[in-house]
Order: sequence, then C-alpha cells, then structure tokens
Amino acid sequence: MSRPLLALPLAALLATTACSAIATDKALPAKKAPASPTTASAAPTTAPPSPATAPALTPAQAQAALITDADLGEPWTMTEGAATWRDGLLKATANAPDCQRLLDTLYTEEFFGADAQVRARTGLDDTWNDAQLHHQVVADRPADVDRTLAWLKTLPKKCGRFTAATVTGTVQNAEVTEAPLPEIGDARQALRLTLSGASTDGEETTLTLDLAAVRVGDDTIVLTNGGLGDVYAEITQGVAELGAKRLTDVRRQARAEV
Repeated sequence: MSRPLLALPLAALLATTACSAIATDKALPAKKAPASPTTASAAPTTAPPSPATAPALTPAQAQAALITDADLGEPWTMTEGAATWRDGLLKATANAPDCQRLLDTLYTEEFFGADAQVRARTGLDDTWNDAQLHHQVVADRPADVDRTLAWLKTLPKKCGRFTAATVTGTVQNAEVTEAPLPEIGDARQALRLTLSGASTDGEETTLTLDLAAVRVGDDTIVLTNGGLGDVYAEITQGVAELGAKRLTDVRRQARAEV
C-alpha cells in the first residue's frame, strides 16, 4: 500500500522544514571547539528564551494548541483507546536505572513528574500502519523541564542498547538513538526507542517509538509517535513543529487578552 498523503497544513509545513534544512546545511558556521563531555551530555538543544511569560493557559486555550486528525489527514483518526503494545512492551523491567526510568516514563506518560500539570491531551491513530500518536500540553517550571530534557539527551549514551523483560516474560532488545528536531521553541529534545524481540506466541515484532518534547515559555508540548509497523520520523518532526507554532500563537493570544 502506498504511503498516505498528509493534510495540507502539515504537508506544507513538512515541505518548508525540508527546504529550511537544506538552506541551513549550506550556511553552517565554522565548527566550534567541542564542549567537554560533562557539558555536552547535560545541556539540551536550546533557543533564546521567550521575551515574556504568558499567563497560565485556560483548558480551552490549551486544547486549541493540540494537533487534530484534520491536520494529519487520512488515514489518521481520533484514537479509540491505548494501543495494546503499551501494556505488552512498555510495561517492562530494564537492566539499568535510567533505562527503567525511560520505559516507566513512556508507559505512564508522566514526563515531568507529579508537579507538572497536563493542561490538554489528545490521541490519534494511523489506521493503515497501526501507529498511535499522543500529544500533550504540559505546564511546569522551565528549569524543571530543561533538566528533564537534559536527562533525555544523555540516554542515547546511557541506554544506547539494553534489554527489557516484559510482564509476560519475553525479552526485548532495546535501542535508543537521538532524533532530529527543527529549531523550534525555547528548548527541545527528541529520541527514538526500538524494542525488538519475540511476542508470547513466538512472532518477532519491532516497536518503534518516537518521543519529542518542546518547551515554549512555561508550557511544553510532548509527543509520542509509535507502532509495530511503519513510524515516520517526518511525522514526528512535522507535528512537533506545528504543535510548537500553535502553542506559541495560543500563548501570544493569552497575553493579548490580559
């Protein structure tokens, strides 16, 4: 089956992103001296901070910042419930503390701890590839968010490869790699996790799961995009960019209404 077409808003954004990436590659500045290992592993990719802090978003404003199935187009629809692989594969025991924390975070979707407030959330299903995308708008202190982003940045080194045992006793071979994001928001980080192994009936499966977080002032968008079939990185990147732009616009409107 041919790859699905995207709805116009996101398709246009993906095209713009691709052009921007080409232009950026042609105009890269001279390389700076490499940072020390401690600095490189501790700091997330950041952009200049927002010029002003917006008031707390209302539930309606946060909801307006979410991606919808209209943004993605066919075959994406509003979700009908959590994918079965969340319990089957993410609810697992890893052989290292940071890797366990990553699995727990992805399973519970509590990315910034108990003090963070999820202002709005939504889920979308790709009915052709059985992928599922979750999008949250979370409010938390920027310093706390940036610490979590810095921790995520260390995981390709700490958890590049590890094993995880599921609740049914199957062993999954896991790999964590850093995933690219466009220069959006005030701070950002993205990862790709793959879990490969046999299911309880002996069938070999591979779960691919993208995680992307982008802080915009005092609010952060968090995306997960995963499934047992094709999971397109450009979908994750495009949704992250559109979600960050939409959140920026909503925050700007909230300031104007004060």
